Amino acid sequence: MLEPLLPDFRVRQRDYLLEIARALTQELDLKKLLGRILRIAIEMLAGQAGLIALREEEGGWRVVVTQGIPMAFLRAIENVLANVPADEDPERYELPEINRQVNELAQAASMGLLHGIVLPLITLQRVVGLIVIFRSYAGSFTSNDIALLSSFADQAAIAVQNAQLYTQTNLEKERLNALLDSLADGILILRPDHSIERCNPAISRMLNLPLENIRGRRHDEIIRWSKPPQGITLEQAESDGWPLTPHAYLYVEGDLSRSGLAPLPVGITYAPLISSENKLVNIIATVRDITRFRQAEELKSTFISIVSHELKTPVALIKGYVSTLRREDASWDPEIIQDSLKVIEEEADRLAVMIENLLDASRLQAGGLTLKKSDLSLPELARRVAQRMQTQTSSHRIVVDFPDDFPIVLADEGRLQQVLTNLIGNAIKYAPGGEIRVHGEARGNQIIVCVSDQGPGINPEDVPHVFDRFYRNPEAAKKTKGAGLGLYLSRAIIEAHGGRIWVDSHPGQQGARICFTLPRD
Repeated sequence: MLEPLLPDFRVRQRDYLLEIARALTQELDLKKLLGRILRIAIEMLAGQAGLIALREEEGGWRVVVTQGIPMAFLRAIENVLANVPADEDPERYELPEINRQVNELAQAASMGLLHGIVLPLITLQRVVGLIVIFRSYAGSFTSNDIALLSSFADQAAIAVQNAQLYTQTNLEKERLNALLDSLADGILILRPDHSIERCNPAISRMLNLPLENIRGRRHDEIIRWSKPPQGITLEQAESDGWPLTPHAYLYVEGDLSRSGLAPLPVGITYAPLISSENKLVNIIATVRDITRFRQAEELKSTFISIVSHELKTPVALIKGYVSTLRREDASWDPEIIQDSLKVIEEEADRLAVMIENLLDASRLQAGGLTLKKSDLSLPELARRVAQRMQTQTSSHRIVVDFPDDFPIVLADEGRLQQVLTNLIGNAIKYAPGGEIRVHGEARGNQIIVCVSDQGPGINPEDVPHVFDRFYRNPEAAKKTKGAGLGLYLSRAIIEAHGGRIWVDSHPGQQGARICFTLPRD
C-alpha cells in the first residue's frame, strides 16, 4: 500500500481540473483535446506514459492518442482491447477485465516496474472512452483521491463528448455540402425574407451566373420568368398564406430567363422548413431542368399527329376502293377491278410496313433489336432489293455497284434488307428521277455501303436530325408521305451490328448520299 498523495500535489490536481474545465470551452478539435487530457492525466497521476481509447459506434475500442508508449507495446495493448468481449455494463466486467490484462501486460513487459491504471470516461451513463496511465508504483487511492479522479474523468468525458459532437456536426456539414454540390438539380435555400442564404453549382450553371452573384440576392431577382408560369408563383402563394403546414409543397413550372442564354424550361418545387415553434426557418427551392420532358411531350404530340395522318390515308383509300367495288348498282370491268385490288394491296402493304416500323421503334425503346446473324452476301442482297424496288418507279434507274471480291459479312439479312429498302425508298421518294446507285467497297476491317441519288439533296440544317425519331423536313412532309421512322430504325439496325451510319454530303455534290459501315468479322 503506497502513502497517500501529498497535499501540495492535490492542489496541483485541482489545478488540472480547472484546466480540463477550460478545455471544455476552448478546444473542440477532438485529437488536440484528447492529447491535452492525456498530458494532464499523466501529470496528475505522476505517471510515465499513457493512452486514450474511444469506443467505436459499431463496438470495440480505438486508440486515438498515446504518450511515451513504444510501438510494440502499443500493439499488444490494442490486442487486449480488441479481444476483451463487450458487455452491456462495461463497468461491471469489461473495464475491470481490461484493467487486469493491461496491468499484467505492463508488469510482464517492464519486469514488474510499471503498473497500469484504467479510468473510464462516462457521460450520460454511457462509457465513451478510457484513459490508461502507466506509473512506476502501485497502490490504491484514498477516498478523496478517488473523488478527485472521478471528477476529472467526468469532466474529461464531457469534453470528449462535446468534441465528438462538434466533429460529427462538421462531418454532417461537409456531407451536406458534398450532396448539394453533386446534385444535378439547382438548389436555392431562402431565408424567410426570400434572400438567398446558399445555393449550389447546378443553379449557377442553369442561370449562367457565378455563385457569388446569386448568394445574398432576393429570390425574385434570380427567378425571373420569360412569360407567366403554370401555377402560382412563390410570392403569390405567400400572399395567400402559404405555407399552412410543414409539408405544404409548392410547384411552379415555366421558362426561366437567363443571362445571355435562351429561356430554360424548369419545374421548381418549394418546400418550407418550419421550426418546432411553428416559425418559418427556410424555404428550400429545387430547380429541375425539364427540357427533356418538354421534348418528350412534343415528341408524343408529333407521334400522334404523324401516325394518325399516315394511318388514316391508307385506311381511307382501302375503304374507298372496297366500298366502290361492292356497289351493287355498278358493273366493273376486270381491268378496273384489278387496278383497284392493286391499290388496296399496295396500301395494305404500306400499312403493314408502318405498323412493323412502329413495333420496331417500341422494341428499341424497350431494350434494342434482336439480330439473327448468318453469313451474308451484301451484293446479292442489294441486287434483290434493287430489283424489287425498281418495279415501284419508272423515272429512276437503280444501279448496284459492288466489286467482284466483296467479302462475306456476318449480319442479319432481314434487318439489312430493311435498311437498304429504307435508303432506296427515300431516294425514290425525294429524287424526282435519275440514277440511284448502291455502291459498296471493303476498306480494312470494315465494309462501306453508300446509297446516292440525283435529287435536290439534304438541307444542311436537316443533316443533324435526319436520324431522329419522327423527324421530317417541314417542306418535304407537305409533299411526301412518311412517319419519320425509316432512318431512325436504319441507324438502330446498323449500330446493333457494330457499325455506324451517316449523311455523306460535301459542297458541290449533287443529290443525297447516305453511307453505313459494318465490321467484316
